[in-house]
Amino acid sequence: MPNFTSALYLGFEHSSETLRPWKNLTTGAPGVLGALPGAAALAADLAALTGFESAALAPSTLHVFWDLFGIWPKERISIHVDEGAYPVGRWGVERKAAQGVPCSVFRHHDPGSLAASLRNGRRPSRRPVVLTDGYCPACGRMAPLPEYLALARRSGGWLVVDDTQALGLFGAGPGARAPYGRGGGGSFRWWGTPAEDAVTVCSMAKAMGAPLAFAAGSRRMIRRYEMNSETLVHSSPVSAAQVAAGERAVVLNRERGEEARRTLALRVAEFRTQLARAKWRPAGGRFPVQSFAIPSEKEALALHAALSRMGVQTVLQAAGHGGQRRIAFVITAKHSAADVDQAAETWLRAVTACGPARRRKAG
Repeated sequence: MPNFTSALYLGFEHSSETLRPWKNLTTGAPGVLGALPGAAALAADLAALTGFESAALAPSTLHVFWDLFGIWPKERISIHVDEGAYPVGRWGVERKAAQGVPCSVFRHHDPGSLAASLRNGRRPSRRPVVLTDGYCPACGRMAPLPEYLALARRSGGWLVVDDTQALGLFGAGPGARAPYGRGGGGSFRWWGTPAEDAVTVCSMAKAMGAPLAFAAGSRRMIRRYEMNSETLVHSSPVSAAQVAAGERAVVLNRERGEEARRTLALRVAEFRTQLARAKWRPAGGRFPVQSFAIPSEKEALALHAALSRMGVQTVLQAAGHGGQRRIAFVITAKHSAADVDQAAETWLRAVTACGPARRRKAG
């Protein structure tokens, strides 16, 4: 039964026997008292991969976002959030809003709306912090990071990017032979945008298959983050297993990443071509998450159940900023051409079985 629910886009998996062995899983000490062996070298590798000067590891992006906005005194910042930003980043913003930091939302991927938000929220004593995702799977587009960064800089502020979806997938110099670009360094590498006045926050648990996260930015910014981190004081740091998985992910990306990205791009193109013949166009563009907006809850549940009965496992997504449920096929480099053909054919059979009213060319 083909399974299209895994977000391990490049097909990287890290079984215990493939990882560097460790003596102790954890030291039992909070992160502020020192990192595990190998953690500093891994952080340096991730900074280099993404194009930043420095990086700091964390167990999850929730840990990072809990701390990140606290590196600036709450009396001196305002926060401006792209309405399509992923919930985990927004949770960090909500914490600062509860502490009295002015927060506003601007339209998705709209530099003009951000400019208006910055003008409306301008205060002489406050510097803006702009939050966005590097890539939006729902609309299949990269965020306009160069425009966002220029606007933030013009106001003396900073840009914070949740780049979890792009890490390991997108990289420098995209073109016909490398649709995702090369290297897997994420959105800033894709745009070739200088990383000054910016912080990228990434989980490695998607394309790179390792369950840990990091923040990357200038040396001064990351040092400030570490000095002000509350989670480093009050929770455990990354474990030896997480560090070992991260190390292996970096090696696999270097040795097999380009081949995996080419294979993945081919599988996504095959899926879209199959559906285009029947005049269906899923959302997602070249991204491995190919989804269909479903007009009603009842229709979404019926289609998802029908696909499962027909032998294809998909993701039933909660309503996002578009206001509708989505059914998503998450394609990875491990899927075969036959898997993708079966997925497309099963979708067409499912929408037919669920009734003509559902034969909308959803996107």
